[in-house]
Order: sequence, then C-alpha cells, then structure tokens
Amino acid sequence: MPTSPQPGEVWFAELGMVEKSRPVLVLAYPEPVDARALAIVAPLTSQIRGCRGEIDLGHPRWLPKPSAVNIQGLASFDRNKLARKLGTLPAAQYAAVKDELRGLLGL
Repeated sequence: MPTSPQPGEVWFAELGMVEKSRPVLVLAYPEPVDARALAIVAPLTSQIRGCRGEIDLGHPRWLPKPSAVNIQGLASFDRNKLARKLGTLPAAQYAAVKDELRGLLGL
C-alpha cells in the first residue's frame, strides 16, 4: 500500500516538459479536507553555491550527487506529481532546513 509523502522526505517530482523533473524536499502535504491538493516543496540542487537559503545535504546514498536544499525555490504543485520516495532527511538536517526557512522568511 503506497504511503503519503511526509514532511522531511525527499521525493522525485515528475514536473513534465515545462519544468525540470527533480528531487524535492516535502515541506507540507495536503490533507483530504484541504481545499487544494497542493504539496509544498523545496527543490534539491547539485549546483551547490553556499548561498543564503541553501542547506548542504552532503551525499546521501539515495542521491546520485552531493546536493543541497534550495529553500529560495519553494514551490507548490499537484500532489500527484510526487512520483517516488528517494529517502528521508535525518532529523538534524530537517531541523536545519526549518531554521533556515524561518530565518529567510522572517518567521
């Protein structure tokens, strides 16, 4: 039985021809009662620049290259575009993502 994506998990998003399909970090996944079925995600990138809003993940075994979460690239899209789970961030890395997100947005 397939499971719903959970915050802190990395999924491969099939974004079609308009955007580049890529791994994304799930930040929020819609509940059945939500008005819109939109997942909120941050893309992963292998072009690590060390910029504000970028959290280095190193090289998790389930990714082909060293990568970082780019929280400046937040997106929301139909939950059905999340095709397959790649892995889950360790609690400390996910906490770093949330801290950086709060700082970037002034929350």
